[in-house]
Amino acid sequence: MPVAIITGASSGIGKGTALLFAKNKYQLSLTGRNLDALKEVAALCVSEGGVDPNDVLITAVELSSDEAPKTIVDATVHKFGRIDTLVNSAGILRSGPVLESGIEVFDELMNVNVRSLVRLTRAVLPYIISNKGTVVNVSSINGPCPFAGVTYYCMTKSAVDQFTKCLALEMASNGVRVNAVCPGVIVTNIHRTSGQDEATYAAFLEKSKTTHALGRPGTTTEVAEAILFLASDKSSFTTGQLLKVDGGRGIMHPR
Repeated sequence: MPVAIITGASSGIGKGTALLFAKNKYQLSLTGRNLDALKEVAALCVSEGGVDPNDVLITAVELSSDEAPKTIVDATVHKFGRIDTLVNSAGILRSGPVLESGIEVFDELMNVNVRSLVRLTRAVLPYIISNKGTVVNVSSINGPCPFAGVTYYCMTKSAVDQFTKCLALEMASNGVRVNAVCPGVIVTNIHRTSGQDEATYAAFLEKSKTTHALGRPGTTTEVAEAILFLASDKSSFTTGQLLKVDGGRGIMHPR
């Protein structure tokens, strides 16, 4: 069975990806900050995904901590003996105009969304290379598209996009493929955890019906299906791609 590390697996896209990978018979190394939430996801992977409890490892760790990459990699290799796929799904969102958002907000976003992703990827790559595996980064339509009020977040996702493409070129000779998904608005908790109250979030989802060509926000399962495609041999001739899973959000322009 292939082994996948999935970060941010305790909620949102990471959680949806864990469940879909379980249904496709992956052994899973799931990481996140919330131990109780990770335990719930692991239980779902067993009850709904159909994997054996021994095929799911959970590691509760703050991804930006100094020890996180080694902790995650060592635990995974000790448990499963190999790593075939890394899904970098962990990320945070902070909103606010530049003039009202101090540099500490920028630093926090860059640390979690970019620096932590790069550090873990570097730690995992030797194992990915030995199995000619795959890396899938969860970026955002905010990478290629600018939006007011989330400038620093957009910058982090642009960095993830460029990292994806450059690393794909570096890894190609090793038979390793590196791709990213760029979701539009997906129904998860990320906007609530960024500070939106329920009324603001409800209005945001309602507005998404007009800002996405398909007339609705997306689901975590829809993004997970794209991640599974990029992680698997079904995309064997695809690398360095930023796959938009955005309901047409990225091609919308006012007129």
